[in-house]
Amino acid sequence: MSKVTVLIPAAGMGRRMGKAVAKQFLPLGDKPMLAHTLLAFQRTSEIDEIIPILSREDMEGCLRDIIEQYHITKVRTLVVGGKERQDSVMNGLQKLEKDASVVLVHDGVRPFVTPDMIRESIEPARKGECIAVGVPLKDTVKEVDDKQLVRHTLERSRLWAIQTPQAFPVKILKRAYEESYKHHVYGTDDATLVERAGGTVRVIMGSYENIKITTPEDLILAEEILKRR
Repeated sequence: MSKVTVLIPAAGMGRRMGKAVAKQFLPLGDKPMLAHTLLAFQRTSEIDEIIPILSREDMEGCLRDIIEQYHITKVRTLVVGGKERQDSVMNGLQKLEKDASVVLVHDGVRPFVTPDMIRESIEPARKGECIAVGVPLKDTVKEVDDKQLVRHTLERSRLWAIQTPQAFPVKILKRAYEESYKHHVYGTDDATLVERAGGTVRVIMGSYENIKITTPEDLILAEEILKRR
């Protein structure tokens, strides 16, 4: 069976949160936010290895207060993050073991990912597909110019908000990253880099609860989601 590894970029400072502590280490319920994220993958049997990607100064605390505290045994390697998210993922890709054939990338600040979502991403990636999780947009989206005048209203029925996890055959994602650095291209997610390298990405249904927590308002919503669960 092919080895499945998940990279968890969690090296950001989270300035929009306005807190002294990086957002991924803020408490959510009774655990740090990142602990919820890592535990979701720890509990999913299809995941063989978890690689958190952290700032150098957070490594010791994460190892002690999250990985050891919550017995996250699938973490065997910690990777130092880069300047941008893309640089962090690239650092993680370079640490994959030779027998890794499927790689997932998941934001450290999306703590409500479910085992079903993870499994549904892995299965097609094992067959050679590139997968991104997402949800259909609820709002109308308009393209606006620098004077805030509407230039175009986009067809909502074809628009999805893309989330993580995203799952890829290792060779395809590595090739996409190599191409992006060759052409000095940065993308906001991994699927974008695969698309730009000529790959095809299929979107599968995620969850409106699979939020990325980046602002104080997100944290309030996250506490409510956690209470409901």
